[in-house]
Amino acid sequence: MHMPSSNIYTVSQLTAYIKSLFVGDEVLADVWLSGEVSGFTQASSGHCYFTLKDAAAVIRAVIWRTQAARMALPRNGDAVVAHGYVSVYEQGGAYQLYVDYLEGAGAGQLWLEFERLRARLAAEGLFDEARKRPLPSRPVRVGIVTSPTAAALRDILRTLSRRYALVDVLLAPTAVQGAEAPAGIVAALGLLNRWSAEREPLDAIIVARGGGSLEELWAFNDERVARAIAASAVPVITGVGHETDFTIADFVADLRAPTPTAAATQVSPDERDLRRAMAGLLAQAQRALTGRLDAERARLANQAQRLRRISPALRLATDRQRVDDLARRAGLAMAGRLRHERERLRSQHLRLIALAPDRVLARGYAIVSRPDGTVIRAVAQVTAGDRLRVRVADGAFAVRATPDETEE
Repeated sequence: MHMPSSNIYTVSQLTAYIKSLFVGDEVLADVWLSGEVSGFTQASSGHCYFTLKDAAAVIRAVIWRTQAARMALPRNGDAVVAHGYVSVYEQGGAYQLYVDYLEGAGAGQLWLEFERLRARLAAEGLFDEARKRPLPSRPVRVGIVTSPTAAALRDILRTLSRRYALVDVLLAPTAVQGAEAPAGIVAALGLLNRWSAEREPLDAIIVARGGGSLEELWAFNDERVARAIAASAVPVITGVGHETDFTIADFVADLRAPTPTAAATQVSPDERDLRRAMAGLLAQAQRALTGRLDAERARLANQAQRLRRISPALRLATDRQRVDDLARRAGLAMAGRLRHERERLRSQHLRLIALAPDRVLARGYAIVSRPDGTVIRAVAQVTAGDRLRVRVADGAFAVRATPDETEE
């Protein structure tokens, strides 16, 4: 046999090609297998390795750590139903099943029913986030759908009492396990919705149950329950099973909580947070009130100052001062005027004194008058022989007029 000059593959290339065939196969990409667990081990990394076998064949299987943390791990000899995909482990040169879900063999049919119902309801839009409603931040009244004897109810009530004791609780008791449970859950939801519409409004409804197997939780995978939750006029929060449990009710509900206690926590505010918020609001209000009071005080002070500036009392005081000033100025003017008049009168008085007849006579002048007192002012008034009276400074005497000899 001659060696070909081309098409010689490396082991890696051939293995990669085989792996690509596995990846492209629709059956191998989404496969359910039933078999018996053998050689189960869990590495320190958390990954699990085992084989699934039946009477005629075996296949290696792997559960990665993240998936293993969400499921109940099998034991050697367990009959199980596993879901996952088949691919090639290149370093080992072998194909194997990569498991993402694993249940006991009896639960396999239930899981298939679960997947079919989930796909159908999802196609109808019952799981859409757009139709989910927010829960109230401070509920007044909350309804509970669960068994009256269940530990889940005690956990919910204890949590609500501890976190937010102001909330009122209305219980619609029902069985949460068994063949009658779905109809009971639907009836309880209808009862709470009628109560909310006709008597007292409910802010939220908690649908709850403690943990259990797939069969024990199956009532919450019932289509009737899913549609009743979707039709509820009151927002619904589910708290069914443990954190790793998922039901159809969880997908339809407005909010899914991992446990009943978590559901009560989700639906109620923490009283301590409310107290802190109230303290913060009170401090904020006090600061606002103090600031408002300071602003009003400043405004009043400003208004008072403006009033003082335009106050009649201030104007009267100013006018009084102006009157006093005018009076003072008038007094000064009057005093000056009086001084001036006194000086003028004094001057007139001196002039009068200087012009007084006695002063004129004292300078050697005389007043000549007739006996009847008529003052002689001109020579033409006198005729020779007229009796005249002559007044001089120290007295008067009588004279008779004679002709003036100088005229002859």
